[in-house]
Amino acid sequence: MSTSTNRPLHVMHIFATSGSVPYLTWFAQHAQRDGDVRLSFLVMYHERPAMMDEMPAMGFDCHWIRYDPRQRKRGLLKALPWLWWHMMRARPDVVHGHLFDDTLPGMIAAWFARIRLRIYTRQDSGYHWNYAPRWVFLDRLVARFAHKAVACSNDVRAHIIGKERVDPAKVAMVHHGIPPARYTVRDEATMDRLRRRFGLVGQGPVFGTLARFIPWKGYTHIVDAAHILVQHHPHARFLFCGTGPQEEEIRARVAELGLHDHIIFTGWVDRDDVPSLFGIMDGYLHAADHEPFGFVYAEAMMAGVPVVSTPTGAALDAIEDGVSGILVKERSGKSLAEGVERLLRMDGPLLGRNGRAIALRLFDLEVMYRGYKDLYLGMLQLPGTERRDPATAP
Repeated sequence: MSTSTNRPLHVMHIFATSGSVPYLTWFAQHAQRDGDVRLSFLVMYHERPAMMDEMPAMGFDCHWIRYDPRQRKRGLLKALPWLWWHMMRARPDVVHGHLFDDTLPGMIAAWFARIRLRIYTRQDSGYHWNYAPRWVFLDRLVARFAHKAVACSNDVRAHIIGKERVDPAKVAMVHHGIPPARYTVRDEATMDRLRRRFGLVGQGPVFGTLARFIPWKGYTHIVDAAHILVQHHPHARFLFCGTGPQEEEIRARVAELGLHDHIIFTGWVDRDDVPSLFGIMDGYLHAADHEPFGFVYAEAMMAGVPVVSTPTGAALDAIEDGVSGILVKERSGKSLAEGVERLLRMDGPLLGRNGRAIALRLFDLEVMYRGYKDLYLGMLQLPGTERRDPATAP
C-alpha cells in the first residue's frame, strides 16, 4: 500500500434507512476509539434519518439524500447524481454499500467518481431470487461495478456465486458482529419483571422468537410446531416478539388452533431488555425460509440460549447439530417440533454454553471490525487501487 499519505483511511458508508443501524453505530464507535479509520455516511431516505444526529456526535460526517422507497425506480435514478456529487467532494478511499437500494446507485456512482475501492455487503441475497426475479439482473450488475462483494455468511456466499454467477475471487466473507458485553449479562430483576408481564410464572418450557411478522420469517411454522408441542407439554409458552403486516393472519391462525393460552404476542420488547428476555427462554426458535445472516439468533447464542433453527444464514456456520444448537432438516412445523423435542431431551444449558463459545468466536464485533479493516487495507495494496491524496486524485 502506498505510504504517500499518512491520513487515516477514509471509508464512506452508504445506507438506505430511516433510523439508526446498530452494527454501523458499533462500527463507528470502534473507529472513533482506534482513530485509524475515518468514516463518513450517505443516508438515503425520504425523512431526516436519525444517523444525521448520531454520527456527527461521534465526529463523523453524515449527509442526507432524499430518497422515497415507495417510488423506487425514480428514487434510485434521482439519488445517483447526488451520491456521485458527494463522492467527488469527499474523495474517500473506499465506498461501502449495504442494502440493495443504496448499493445499486452507490456502486455506479462510485465507478463514475473513480473511487479506488468499491465494496458492498450482501444482506438480502435471496429476496430478489425468491420474490422479485426480474431484479436479479441488477444484483449481477452491482457485482460488475464493485471490486468486492462481502458475504455475511457462507450461505450468502454460496448463493451469489452459484445463482448470481459472481466470480468467486470477487467474494469475501465477513460475519456481522455483535458487542459481547451487551448480550452476555442478564439482569435478574428485569427477568422477573418480564416473567410477570407475560404471565410466565409457573409456566414452561418457554420458547421465543424476535422478528417482524412477514411471511419469510416463518411464524406459520412456529405456530404449527406449537400446536404439536402443547399436546405433550401443556404448560409450554411461546413468545412472539415483533409486529408487522402478517400479524393479524398469525393471530387468526393461533385462535383457529386454540393456542391463545400458549402463544403470547408481546409486540417489540425494549432493546435494553432483550438480553434479559433471552434469559427467561429455554430455547430460541428461528424458522425463516431464508436469512442472509440472522442477527437475533446470533444474539441469542451469545446470550447462552440454545437455538433451534432452520438451515439458513449464519446458523449453518455456527450451529453444529446436537452440539452447539439444533438444526432442523426442513422448514416446517413438524420439523421444528421434532427439533424442540430433541432439545428438551438433551442438556439445554450445555448446548447454550457451546453455542455461546461459537458465537463469541465468530460474531464478536471486534472480529467484524478487524475483518473489514483488513479487507480494506488488503485491497488497497493491489495495483491500481493505491491510496492518493484527495488534492491530487484524478
